[in-house]
Amino acid sequence: MAKTPFFLLLVSVVIFQLSAVTSALGVNYGTLGKLRPPKEVVDFIKTKTIIDSVKIFDASPDILRALAGTEIDVTIMVPNANITAMVNVDYARQWVAANVLPFSQKTKIKYICVGNEILLSNDGNLISNLIPAMQNLDKVLKACGLISMKVTTPHAFTVGYNQNAPSQSRFKNDKTDFFAKILEFNRQAKSPFMINAYPYFMIDPNNVNYAIFGPSETITDSNTQKTYNNMFDAVMDATYSAMSALGYGDVDIAVGETGWPSACDASWCTPQNAAKYNLNIIKRAKNIGTPLMPNRHIDIYLFALFNEDGKPGSTVEKNWGLFKPDFSPVYDVGVLRGVTGGDAQTNSGKWCVARQEATDAQLGADIDWVCSQGIDCKPISPSGTCFDNNNLRTRASFIMNVYYQSKGRSDDACSFGGSGIVVSTDPSTSTCKRQMV
Repeated sequence: MAKTPFFLLLVSVVIFQLSAVTSALGVNYGTLGKLRPPKEVVDFIKTKTIIDSVKIFDASPDILRALAGTEIDVTIMVPNANITAMVNVDYARQWVAANVLPFSQKTKIKYICVGNEILLSNDGNLISNLIPAMQNLDKVLKACGLISMKVTTPHAFTVGYNQNAPSQSRFKNDKTDFFAKILEFNRQAKSPFMINAYPYFMIDPNNVNYAIFGPSETITDSNTQKTYNNMFDAVMDATYSAMSALGYGDVDIAVGETGWPSACDASWCTPQNAAKYNLNIIKRAKNIGTPLMPNRHIDIYLFALFNEDGKPGSTVEKNWGLFKPDFSPVYDVGVLRGVTGGDAQTNSGKWCVARQEATDAQLGADIDWVCSQGIDCKPISPSGTCFDNNNLRTRASFIMNVYYQSKGRSDDACSFGGSGIVVSTDPSTSTCKRQMV
């Protein structure tokens, strides 16, 4: 990545703290299939899609050359097989000289991942050498003046997940020391803790909708009273809680992989479900936080750019792509330029309001809950523009709509246990304007 003046970085941080930011839309670019040459693929990404960040699983010189001058952020990877050698700083220098320096002036390399899901390898040698390898790579990059390139490593989701109380989730006892050292490295290197988050692999067959952002019963954390209407947000907050328990809640989080297959041997793998899941992930990559991290920026990389028919294994392994190898979409989530994806076209002119039959007790609870989620409730305070002489229904409708809009206008964000309803007529009054984003 090109170097950025410090004062611009400072300004960007301040702006982010004051308002929502638009995160990069990242995607994993795998190559295990009959794909077009890298130059054609990169041209497609650059000219036909709104994707502005890609992650590859090696340091392919052909792909890095194709990405030169595009201003697309790039994440490259040191293969697992090279980790042990990277413990030797001379090898680290050679690897950087061969795989980074030739491209550093024209290709915007943002992250360099050392290995992928090392704990799942159960290889003690790789696991013990991972942090020294990361330290050596970071040291060499800094010595070369490449301080904007950040070193990290993607982890499978190995948190002891507490579904009913994500805030109580912790790293498993036998992995606590490992993750404490990883997180200390991330803090010192100013790099994100990267996880591969797949609700697909954690799915409850009796509650598929919770995994794909569909209408489902919410889960209220018994510890924080935060409410979750989808598994992805719960997984993110579980990760944050596990990090915080070790004293590293300040370290950034990045999602190296997440997605949903459009085909497999189960009924929940359909293009429609994949579109629903990825559309909501894209919304989160733009401006949506989580109950415990309402204003926090998280880089997210969708898995994957293409269906890869060259992958070994079952049907599901070959069908994670947004596109087919010929660039035609498997389904539409709005990443093609000039095309609005999924249900987004029907979302314009939608607001969330309180149902007429909702009780005062329900609406009071809705207000309390939304205000606990980091939403600004000043407009419905006694001096606010939407207090409306303490009209409970007006106040509830306003704040429910603010929450609904902040969550990308997904239908489940207006459920409120049955007390909310989506309408297409603007309910604003002359003094209380309902938000629509």
